[in-house]
Amino acid sequence: MTLPLMFLLDLAAIAVMVFALYFPRHRRRDMVVAYLVVNLGLVAITAALTTTGISAGLGFGLFAVLSIIRLRSAEMDQPEVAYYFASMTIGLLGGLVISPAWLAPTLMVAVLAAMAIGDHPRLFARYRVTTMTLDAAYTDERLLIARLEELLGARVHRIKVRRVDLVEATTVVEARYELRDAAAIPARVHVVHQHEVEVA
Repeated sequence: MTLPLMFLLDLAAIAVMVFALYFPRHRRRDMVVAYLVVNLGLVAITAALTTTGISAGLGFGLFAVLSIIRLRSAEMDQPEVAYYFASMTIGLLGGLVISPAWLAPTLMVAVLAAMAIGDHPRLFARYRVTTMTLDAAYTDERLLIARLEELLGARVHRIKVRRVDLVEATTVVEARYELRDAAAIPARVHVVHQHEVEVA
């Protein structure tokens, strides 16, 4: 399969990932630009290094460094990190001529299928991870779990206490829980920002 055809396949695959999967589910416009540019940039460099006979490992190393910088310079949750690496993977496949010819398109489809299924809103839809600041200092884990379940209206599966302040009487805890029903979080709990809530 020729490089121009692989480039067209890459464009189709990244378009599906960004505009059909990522943006409708996450609605974060700035990441759309990041995914597109990383993907197309990786295709361009990989193709250029391949056609000029320079080791593709050099290009992979450069993009690995850029990826680390990018991942450290912006707040991204785990699904967005997964989309980021999917964008890079599709770009690598699009910039290389792989034998047999069907392998690269098949791998692209496999990556898209993994993202479509793994990030589907209905997959484990009742499960949440939330960091909460409680207005009491809890040193008894059982009491803390009971309080969280009361506030969240959910079954708490796991907690990780981040900080207990006995002077200010606060507890910062990460809770992994399963909603019992589709009811909203009680009114006394309000969202501060993504994945963090504060109890008044």
